[in-house]
Amino acid sequence: MKKLTALLGIDEQLAHLHKEIELQEMTLDSRLVKTGCLFVAIKGHHVDGREFIAQAIKNGASAVLFEADFATQHLQVSFEQNIPLIAYYELSKDLSLIADHFYASPSKRLTLVGVTGTNGKTTIAQLLAQWTQILGYTSAVMGTIGNGLFGQVKEATNTTGSAIEIQSSLDKFIQQGADFAAIEVSSHGLVQHRVDALSFRAGIFTNLSRDHLDYHHTMENYAQAKKRLFSELNCQHKILNVDDPIGVQWLKELSKENIEVVAVSCHADYQPSTKNWLKATALHFHSKGATIEFASSWGNGTLNSALIGAFNVSNLLLVLATLLSLGYELDKLLVTAQQLTGVCGRMEMLSVEHKATAIVDYAHTPDALEKALQAARMHCQGKLWCIFGCGGDRDRGKRPLMASIAEQFADYVIATDDNPRTEDPEQIIQDILAGFAQPSAVQIIHQREQAIQVALQSAVENDVVLIAGKGHEDYQIIGTTKYHFSDQEIARKYLATEK
Repeated sequence: MKKLTALLGIDEQLAHLHKEIELQEMTLDSRLVKTGCLFVAIKGHHVDGREFIAQAIKNGASAVLFEADFATQHLQVSFEQNIPLIAYYELSKDLSLIADHFYASPSKRLTLVGVTGTNGKTTIAQLLAQWTQILGYTSAVMGTIGNGLFGQVKEATNTTGSAIEIQSSLDKFIQQGADFAAIEVSSHGLVQHRVDALSFRAGIFTNLSRDHLDYHHTMENYAQAKKRLFSELNCQHKILNVDDPIGVQWLKELSKENIEVVAVSCHADYQPSTKNWLKATALHFHSKGATIEFASSWGNGTLNSALIGAFNVSNLLLVLATLLSLGYELDKLLVTAQQLTGVCGRMEMLSVEHKATAIVDYAHTPDALEKALQAARMHCQGKLWCIFGCGGDRDRGKRPLMASIAEQFADYVIATDDNPRTEDPEQIIQDILAGFAQPSAVQIIHQREQAIQVALQSAVENDVVLIAGKGHEDYQIIGTTKYHFSDQEIARKYLATEK
């Protein structure tokens, strides 16, 4: 419970009230307001929360904190039905700090690791939580798949939640016994200051490739958003993938400022220039995953991984370097590594004897699709099929790029619907077709289930069918309606069906 005056330092403005206002919860959603709630009304990108102040008061809000338009209004207090309405200039920017104060700085009461980059965030966050759980800790995770204690996550609306949701969730995790948490930190979350007040024991950069340009407009803006985790926020250990050009650039820039980083590479010929580093020295891919020999500033060793593909080698090494930076013992990590399992919808392999193998992956960017196809090829002894689409109301520029990659790396391509949302599915397909050198060789099947059926019933034993774009999602958004749809369920259905 928090006193309103202590939270915002407005003792004088509320001095005339007969009793102190005590708050039990903060929320941005007027529908969740009840007695003891502080309703926070910010001007969002799509919705202006200030329009719901009256509804919040009706629902029992004890106080309202709303975004002021002018600096002169800052911390001015008015009253409606004896409920204080506090104006706050640049509230969105300070909300993480206010929520941090309200929930007693939960990120300082456990080990928090932030993961940013275009691809790999979910896998890395899940592996961090899984590995620490195996080592005897109680771990939580926040990100694309959901939020909660490891193995008990609940679906989340955004990759990185609101400033309030993050602080509140961390506090709840601690109450449930968590002492470790991994959080995916999106570029949106960084630009919108949702994680500004968090204390990260470690931050990980995975890679940077085209995504979210409908929001950031340029790759430079996108990169700068990601860099905030390492250059502006409270992040103790900085782990960078130096196989990515942006990772190399940031290593140079941060080193010039005498900021220590941990360099991670999958290449044996990488020459470390940092105090702490880790690199693969030999890789062997096989039907059960990969064997990874590595050298590091903490010592050398061999990892046996059940994860598929070269990019998962990078993911695993970044996780290993992070845990070593945090003081976990190398010997214990090596012993437990083979217990790590794959992540739902991330190169998830589905197979039936004497049938083609299906792989379901979340790849929805050009870079991710290329890596997924390359990884699938390593496990393919026959023909490689690729089923993919592109989300509606999102970056149109990546559609022909993904088409070109599918054509280059797969033997057969089926273009289908992803989440068309409110965009015309036919227009999305036309944007995709523009990227094919030979569009006549591509099958167009709008109905996603039918596309999966055709591929799996046409493919033969030793073929691999990559179903890309949705991964863990168990829905499809058509118009503004969300329908149940699972690539995994559909794949299993047709793998079990006789031809």
